[in-house]
Amino acid sequence: MKLISFYLPQFHEIPENNDAWGKGFTEWTNVVKSKPLYPGHYQPRVPLRDNYYNLLDEGVMDWQMDLARRSGIYGFCFYHYWFNGRLVLEKPAENLLKRGTPDFHYCFAWANEPWTKTWHGAGGDKEILIPQTYGREEEWDRHYDYFSAFFHDERYIKEENCPMLLIYRLRNIPHFNDMIRHWNMRARQEGFDGVFIISMNVCREHVAKSIWVNGSVDFEPNKTKSEMLKSSTSMEYKENGARFLNRFAVRSIQYDAVNRKMLNTEHGRNEFRTVFVDYDDSPRRGARAVVTRGASPRKFRKYLEKTIQKSREEGNGYVFLNAWNEWGEGNYLEPDQKYGHTCLEMVKACMGSRKYH
Repeated sequence: MKLISFYLPQFHEIPENNDAWGKGFTEWTNVVKSKPLYPGHYQPRVPLRDNYYNLLDEGVMDWQMDLARRSGIYGFCFYHYWFNGRLVLEKPAENLLKRGTPDFHYCFAWANEPWTKTWHGAGGDKEILIPQTYGREEEWDRHYDYFSAFFHDERYIKEENCPMLLIYRLRNIPHFNDMIRHWNMRARQEGFDGVFIISMNVCREHVAKSIWVNGSVDFEPNKTKSEMLKSSTSMEYKENGARFLNRFAVRSIQYDAVNRKMLNTEHGRNEFRTVFVDYDDSPRRGARAVVTRGASPRKFRKYLEKTIQKSREEGNGYVFLNAWNEWGEGNYLEPDQKYGHTCLEMVKACMGSRKYH
């Protein structure tokens, strides 16, 4: 079983974020200013030893990848932002390619939505800063040309000699079958057997049956929590047996309930499962947040073990982890001040001492 963890590259300054949010904005900006919204609410989340890193600083990704490898994680899945040839947050992956080290696997997930002033679905109207357009063959060639150097990197994850590429909203692409067919042609010309396309199921995508789509992955908890939130807002909640007034009407769901529903959903061959660490997007959304209650490293281990077993029974060799460093969603494996390295120790306990090369 190979564990692939989603990886957010928004921990360094870029002009687009400075223009939209002010000089110096990174993902840490929201994380640092987060406040608890109710008694017992675990905010702000603080990285261990106040390690508010900059991904462009030398040694940061070496530390991350060494930590992940020693915990039994096979690779990272970098979010990739492409807008008709314009790139955003591309530097960490490009630096990884340029340096040729560390020796750690990776792939891309194309987050093919418009770049908006509200980051990742925060409340309020979305001001579009960079529109998302798809074009035809000329645009597809430019995009494949960018991927090509990464695809030829020995560290890039491949399935049956096909570079693995996840696409967030595949159904948003008007001619996705033609685009993938074209990319497969380009890949075969370069010595690959095609491109292994995985559709990310945030909701019902209706594209997995396409002959050009090789598989799907449930993007959790987003997929399942959206199905469970319709009646989840309550003006009261329980915490350790006591009743509290939910004065912000924060929407919440139980970690156990979400995971049980995820595990009970049937999957077939190349329909990959995802396990999430926790979820609390109040650093981004404030009182409009969605919070999972009852998460803990030990529960994460329990559900990871069950998911690995189910995936093996279904004939699948990958499980995805959400996420390595989604600090703005309270969803991260990196060590923090509350739990230290416990979440990574839980991964290691599930995977044993197996090493990947």
